[in-house]
Amino acid sequence: MSNDPEQTTLFAAVDALLEEAAAQDPLPHPDERKRLREAAGLSQDQIAKALSVRRETVTSWETGRTAPRPPKRAAYARLLEGLATLHPVDAPAPQTINAVNAPAPAAPTINGVNAVDNPARLAPTPTVNAVNTPAPSPTVNGVNAVNAPTPTAPPSPTRLPTPKAAPPTPPQGTTPLAVLTGTPQAHAAGGLLLDLPPKAATDLPTLIAWALSPDANLRSPRLHRNGKDGDPLLVLTAAATEALGLPLTLEDRRGLRLPDDHPTLKLLAKHKWQLTRRGFGPWPRIYRPATPTTGRQCVQLAILPWGALDPRAWGEDTADLPAPELADLLTTYATRVLTPRGSTAVTGLELMTALRPPTRAARNPVTNTWESAPVAGSLTRPVDPAPPEAPDEHPVVAALYPRAHQRTPDQVLDEEAYDWIRDPQLLTDDECTRTHAVGIDVNMAFAAAANRLTVGLGPATHTTAPRFDPKTPGCWLADLSSLPQDPRLPSPFTPHGRPPTGPAWYATPTLAYAQELGHPVHPTEAWLRPDSGPYLDAWYTRLRDAYMATMADLGITPALTEAEFLTAMAAMATGVTGATGATTPHHPTLKPVLSAIKSTVKGGIGKLRERPQGAGYRHGEPWPALERPTWRPDIRAAVISTARVNMHRKMHKLATAAGQYPIAVLSDCAVYLSPGPSPLDFLPRTPEGKPLPGGFRLGVSPGMVKHEGTQPLLWAVEMLDSQLNPARHIKGHDAAADGE
Repeated sequence: MSNDPEQTTLFAAVDALLEEAAAQDPLPHPDERKRLREAAGLSQDQIAKALSVRRETVTSWETGRTAPRPPKRAAYARLLEGLATLHPVDAPAPQTINAVNAPAPAAPTINGVNAVDNPARLAPTPTVNAVNTPAPSPTVNGVNAVNAPTPTAPPSPTRLPTPKAAPPTPPQGTTPLAVLTGTPQAHAAGGLLLDLPPKAATDLPTLIAWALSPDANLRSPRLHRNGKDGDPLLVLTAAATEALGLPLTLEDRRGLRLPDDHPTLKLLAKHKWQLTRRGFGPWPRIYRPATPTTGRQCVQLAILPWGALDPRAWGEDTADLPAPELADLLTTYATRVLTPRGSTAVTGLELMTALRPPTRAARNPVTNTWESAPVAGSLTRPVDPAPPEAPDEHPVVAALYPRAHQRTPDQVLDEEAYDWIRDPQLLTDDECTRTHAVGIDVNMAFAAAANRLTVGLGPATHTTAPRFDPKTPGCWLADLSSLPQDPRLPSPFTPHGRPPTGPAWYATPTLAYAQELGHPVHPTEAWLRPDSGPYLDAWYTRLRDAYMATMADLGITPALTEAEFLTAMAAMATGVTGATGATTPHHPTLKPVLSAIKSTVKGGIGKLRERPQGAGYRHGEPWPALERPTWRPDIRAAVISTARVNMHRKMHKLATAAGQYPIAVLSDCAVYLSPGPSPLDFLPRTPEGKPLPGGFRLGVSPGMVKHEGTQPLLWAVEMLDSQLNPARHIKGHDAAADGE
């Protein structure tokens, strides 16, 4: 190499340019970054740990709020490049070995290659009248069989700067559902009309065959590489229900099922279609057992006149919307959350499994054959609850106590949400001079509690005299009755808010909070689950993104000031919103979607401890829900315990730092006495005018609070004197009765 000083200077300048170019490694679009991570089955925490950054930083990179800087940028670009090689946009992903009431096929699919050498086939891109468009070989939403490639998962942005009137579109060429009106055309999102084949509007087997055909192309992409594509959803309006020969009202008002001798069920059986054990009700699932040649064949119906869309979850008038608007609404929910598979509670539970499938296809190194293997971090099989975790009807409890026995706190885990009121005699003179009672409500409280929560994945093991470990999920028998308690605050250890009176069972988050408050914790007994992990992280992220995107569509974003946020939330109830005083009409589908997302969170958590249903149930017998890996009352207890602890932590901060005490708490709503009608009139501030650290903060994000309602002081005092909870009625109606 020449020693010419000029050349050395030029080379140095060129090297500087190369370094600068290297520092700006090309990165894919933020939506593609998220797709690549999810396609690889990686969590944001894993990416953050590998790159030595915070999880929130990875979230910002995937939403485009910030861009990585050197030297992290080069490493992140290298990771994305490697993932893009493994998971190109058009490459099919492996399916899980799973089917509706059917055994797994013998030849699973790995990385899109079928073990029986059936080639994967691309799905067509339909035009408006897709039924008249030539299409390649049929695509079946099969399980480990002849599979079409999975479309790119639609983005779920957490921040949209301006209100939007149009719902999100599904992956190109597909739609997750269609709304039928008894005519020869079905309605899909965006005003799309799909032509039905002859007889499909009046013959259910023909309609099902069309829904599974490439002409309809009704499907939604899997949410995990080991999962399965979503089944087609057909929504039947009253007119479509009648046209298919179904009654508008079910005679069985208790079971909400079509009688077994109905002609429609006989017709389905004639064409070799089967029903799941829940029968033909508002959400029937119709299928044929999966085989290596046919794959998965399953169609979901939602029958509106039978109450498929619960008004408590979807809004009073949603089921009566015009078909195009209803298609937009349900497609928005399906794209952001999941194609509905039943009630929002059922969908919330199904979403857990869709994001963390129990099994994957793996090659046995001994036999060199494909077989089902568990997915790390998932719930892979049903496990019995520990006796304190089980409800009274469970066989585990029935074997220990007679039926009439009322279990005491030292025999049963009682982790429930708050329902507490303060003794009105404890109101101070200063509080009685205030003019209003103001309720504040935590946004997505149970979803926020699920975030980064470590829960048990396997069975519980019993131990005596354990040393308390706040990182080990389980339930612990401990005596917290001697701990000091301020009667102006609810106890953090009981749902009724009164101090415990003796030994009781507690979930790990409750005892960890007692330790955080400085109390010694000495359990005498425990049921622990050392096999653990953040099972609900992906579930929280999916629902958080859906919630934030929908709120942003309504014009409510994290960029709003507290005053703008309160104004926008108040205006949302009237159908218009504006961050700075301007008004923007809301799209009619957005508020029902928002309501359904919230119901999905609460219902999904509730389903983890589903009780037996039906008049024929006998105490002590197992019921069908126990066969699910997701029947996990311990996980539900951990989430509710965390939500209650989070609530108390903020109330305790306001009490110690500002002398503010609630007069009532109901679940995620707290009521405070205030000199004015707004939360800004009583929420404390720092000397710099910022919200009190560790206290309640107004805002749209999960875990922050919104204004729940305001009533006069005398109204609140009368409620307390009558032993009624003001938090239940602060909005002017019974919040719990309305599903809130």
